[in-house]
Amino acid sequence: MANLPLKILLLTKYNQRGASSRLRTLQYIPYLKFHGVSVTASNFFDDAYLREFHLNSKRSIIRVLKSYIKRLFVFLTFFKYDLIWIEKEIFPYFPSFFERFLKFVGKTYVVDYDDAIFHNYDLSRNFVLKNLLSKKIFSVMKYADCVIAGNKYIADYANRAGASKIELIPTVVDNSKYDQKKFFLHKPPTIGWIGSRSTQKYLLNIQEVLNSICKMYGARLLLVGATSEIASRFTDLNVDIVPWKEEEESRLIRLMDIGIMPLSNGPWEKGKCGYKLIQYMASGVPTIASSVGANIDIIRNSNCGFLVDSNDEWKNALMNLLNNQEQCIRLGNAGRLAVENIYSSRVQAPKIKKIFFDVIKSKKLNNNL
Repeated sequence: MANLPLKILLLTKYNQRGASSRLRTLQYIPYLKFHGVSVTASNFFDDAYLREFHLNSKRSIIRVLKSYIKRLFVFLTFFKYDLIWIEKEIFPYFPSFFERFLKFVGKTYVVDYDDAIFHNYDLSRNFVLKNLLSKKIFSVMKYADCVIAGNKYIADYANRAGASKIELIPTVVDNSKYDQKKFFLHKPPTIGWIGSRSTQKYLLNIQEVLNSICKMYGARLLLVGATSEIASRFTDLNVDIVPWKEEEESRLIRLMDIGIMPLSNGPWEKGKCGYKLIQYMASGVPTIASSVGANIDIIRNSNCGFLVDSNDEWKNALMNLLNNQEQCIRLGNAGRLAVENIYSSRVQAPKIKKIFFDVIKSKKLNNNL
C-alpha cells in the first residue's frame, strides 16, 4: 500500500444502476482502493432520472437542474485531488469550459468513453446544438492528459482530436459473477438477447429471420431488458420478456443457447463496445453479432461465434448453431477463455491503475522541466 494515496475525483454520469458508469469506472474502485488509490465518486444523474429514462417518460426539468447544480459544487472541490477521472464529459449539453479550465490551471484529468457521444452533438438534428457543441468532445479529448477509449472507433476520433495519450480499454465484466453454462440445447432451444429499451429496436432489423428460425426449430426468444412494445412485434412466437436486474443477468444468460447482438451499421453503432457479447461469452454462450464496430474485434479475437451482415447470413448462422451442439460448446468455451484472459475486470484493472500513475508521473516530469 502506498504511504501517500493518490486522490481521485471520479465524475460519473450515473450511479451503480447505470450500466456505463458501473462497468467503465465504478467496478474498478475496490481494486484501486486496495492498491492505495482513494476514489471519491459523484454521479450526475440520480436513480429517479434513470427510472424516468427507462420508462421513456418525460424527465423532470427541476431534477435535471438540480443535477447541474450538484455537479457544479462537486467540481469546485477539484483542488483537493491529484487527478479528475471523467466519464464522458463534466456537464452534458454544455460547452467544454470546465474541462478547458482544468487544463488551464494544470489539473490532471483523464476522460473515459464507451460510446461515441460526440455524435450526440455533431449529428444532432437540433441546429443550435449542432453548431454550438459539434466540436465539444473533440476539445475535451484534446486537453485531457489521457483518453480511455472503449473501442478503436472512439480511439480514432481521439487521435484526430490530437489527444496526447490514448489507451484502449474494453468494457469488461467481473467474470467471477458469471458461471459458465453447462451446455446443452434446451427444448425448446432458446435464442437470447440482453439490453434495454434504447437498444431493443435493433431486434427489428432481424425480425423476419427470427420469425422464420423460431418457427422452423420451435425455438423461443428470451429478451432480457426489453419491453412489451417489442414483444408485440413477435406475436406468433414463444417470447419471454424478462425485466433486467443486475443480480439476475448471469442466471438468465445461462438459459440462452445462442446470444445475439444485432446492430445497424451507423456512426453511433460503430462506437458501441460490444458489452452484450462479453456477457454471453462470460457465461459460455456462443454468439452471433452484426459485423459492426467493436463486435468485429471481439469475435475475431475470441473465435466465439459468427459475424454477419445480411439476413441470409443471420439465418445461416442461427441454423448452423441450432444444428450443431458440439460447435456451440466449442465456441462457448472459446468465449469464456477470452473473457478470463482479456475481457475481465481482473485483467483490465491493473491497466487502469497504471494509466493514472503514469499520467501523474508524466505531469510532474513536465512541470519540473
